[in-house]
Amino acid sequence: MPTTPHIERHFSASDTVRDVVIGMADGLTVPFALAAGLSGAVASTEIIVVAGLAEIAAGGIAMGLGGYLAARTDAQHYQSERRREVHEVQHLAERERAEVAEIFQSYGLAGAQLDSVVSAISADPERWVNFMMRHELGLEEPDPKRAPISALTIGSSYLLGGLVPLCSYFFVEDVHKALLVSVAVTGVALLVFGGIKARLTSVPIARGAFETVLVGGLAAGIAFLVARLIG
Repeated sequence: MPTTPHIERHFSASDTVRDVVIGMADGLTVPFALAAGLSGAVASTEIIVVAGLAEIAAGGIAMGLGGYLAARTDAQHYQSERRREVHEVQHLAERERAEVAEIFQSYGLAGAQLDSVVSAISADPERWVNFMMRHELGLEEPDPKRAPISALTIGSSYLLGGLVPLCSYFFVEDVHKALLVSVAVTGVALLVFGGIKARLTSVPIARGAFETVLVGGLAAGIAFLVARLIG
């Protein structure tokens, strides 16, 4: 009887998903909190729209720049560690072979089998360094295009997320009515976003959606109360 082939499905775009989550999460919550706070202090939707757009622009640039610098730092750290490993393989070969042996010993290899594997790994310096980077240090070589892609992904996600809570203020003149519409629209957006994020990260969908809505609601509620108290 033929067996059904086993197909493993792994989500491979973890870096991109992380960037979208970072940008969208802040984009939905920070402008939402700002708009809610201003709604408790001013009576003009125009002021809220101008302030909101300014915050979205500044926040998107800042978030994108932060993503760029983080990705560049990862790449620089990898290259620095790789240079160190190259030096150690060239000048401290016996110690590095011992480290290779320790790694395979942790998987149960011993004796002639272990010696054969260590010899095979250390026979090629490039392969040796790659092995040490991955299995000793737990580092994968970053994509050289990662920094600008990360900046664009985070910045654009922040921009799209930030427009959601602000859109009602474009079309509703009364501040308090616009706030109610913004709460409803943003609440749905946070619910959907939280569910999608949970699905991609293997977290229970209901829990992920609830946590995302809770965080956004708390941020907006606190901002509104503070603005009302100050105003």
